[in-house]
Amino acid sequence: MNAWTAQASADYAALSTALCLCVCAAGLFGEDLVQRGHRQDLVVLAHVAAHPGAETRGIARAVGTPERVVARNLSRLTESGLVVLVDDDVHPALRSYRLAT
Repeated sequence: MNAWTAQASADYAALSTALCLCVCAAGLFGEDLVQRGHRQDLVVLAHVAAHPGAETRGIARAVGTPERVVARNLSRLTESGLVVLVDDDVHPALRSYRLAT
């Protein structure tokens, strides 16, 4: 609303303030999405620590998150070197994970 009234009355300071607020809000929203992913990684990591050899499907059920999201979390944790695959030769849904040593 402020951007519209500023444009109508040629108040460019108000217009730039409104645009700045919009950009800041978008940045905070994006940061929240990134942080949500990191928080979910920690939940998955804690479950794997408590249950070595846990499978993707079991982790998803335990933490109440869709399997594809847990698979993405496990992929990030594996790339970071925090968890490792126990057996890589099985179907992706049946792969089990443990903490890296």
